[in-house]
Amino acid sequence: MWKSARSGAALLCAALLATACAGGEQAGTDTGSPEKVTLSYGVWDATQQAVMQELATEFTKTHPNVAVDVQLTPWVDYWTKLKAAVSGGAAPDVFWMNGPNFQLYASNGVIKPIEEQVDTSVWPKPLVDLYTYEGKLYGLPKDMDTVGVWYNKTLFDAAKVKYPADDWTWADFKEAAAELTDPDKGVHAVGAQLTSFQEYQYNTIYQAGGHVISPDGKKSGYDDPKTIEGLKFWTDLIAAKQSPDLKTMTDTATLQLFEAGKLAMYWGGSWNVAEFTKNDYTKDKVDVAPLPKGEKQATIIHGVANVMSAKTEHPAEAWEFVKFLGSKPAADILGKKGPIPAYNGTQSDWVAAHPELKLQTFLDAVAYAVPYPVSKNTAAWQEAELTHLTKAWTGEVPIEKAATDLATGMNDLLAKE
Repeated sequence: MWKSARSGAALLCAALLATACAGGEQAGTDTGSPEKVTLSYGVWDATQQAVMQELATEFTKTHPNVAVDVQLTPWVDYWTKLKAAVSGGAAPDVFWMNGPNFQLYASNGVIKPIEEQVDTSVWPKPLVDLYTYEGKLYGLPKDMDTVGVWYNKTLFDAAKVKYPADDWTWADFKEAAAELTDPDKGVHAVGAQLTSFQEYQYNTIYQAGGHVISPDGKKSGYDDPKTIEGLKFWTDLIAAKQSPDLKTMTDTATLQLFEAGKLAMYWGGSWNVAEFTKNDYTKDKVDVAPLPKGEKQATIIHGVANVMSAKTEHPAEAWEFVKFLGSKPAADILGKKGPIPAYNGTQSDWVAAHPELKLQTFLDAVAYAVPYPVSKNTAAWQEAELTHLTKAWTGEVPIEKAATDLATGMNDLLAKE
């Protein structure tokens, strides 16, 4: 999603949604008459506003009776505004949805399941699974992102460390980290960030053979020894001073440290391409490699889906628009000007836009990608993750205790969903 999927405190409260959507029968009865209608389309990324408007215009060419009003709400306000709109019965006809929020909206009848038969093989299966709830598909994947290791070639050259190989392992990563750390120059190998699990902890958890949440969404995986091993990957780096301490990374974001030449590596997503190719320091110094392999290869995959309001007054037109947004022609347009399109086989333009970078890395990662872990109220236990794991990141408690305490707290929260 070109940014972390963590939604934090902005996630909607399930109880409020249940109240707002009580008796949530679909209000609209529009069946696609030639009447002129305007669909509202809610999005959160200003850098994509222009291409979303282009897609809306393209749709209207083949559906002249339907206009689309692209409504931008910045990410920091998006979920709060959507919550208010849902409560007032005025949610956009079509809007962007992410993984952490999806089950909460679907389970409370805010978004409309897709009734028409759809060929889901055109999108990566993990994304289809992410937007499926109780056997029903609710959104068509728009874009996708995976995670890789961005690295500073200049710092690697200075330390005489070989660039990461496509088949490198945890052992290779740790060996490189030791050589790249230079306390005299204030350079660390990597930042063991705690606020973006999509890029950091979730990846190593699954690489270690662990899991964040059970497949049925009812039990935490944080007390699994393999999950703990995935977390220890990061606390060991802090203990070895190959990562800055948590206070340093709280005072200065790891992205800023990387762009200042203070970190040799940065675990980041495909969405970082625009940032790193425009930044004066990184634009000619970085490249990207796959995440190192632990017990297995794994990367978190996420992506935005387009969904329909269950109370849209124009369900037929809304579905036609969502269907268009999930099509190959729409993906071809998106791939030239936006993030990686989710539609299989349409990503070549995205890769070709920056031939100086090994962007194929992000596409190859789909083969071993794991869906972003979610439940009905993801935000509740994401807050618990930060509460408990902060104590391990600061060294206050061992990682084993922090993780098992987190599992206990997370299980209590899951039992209330």
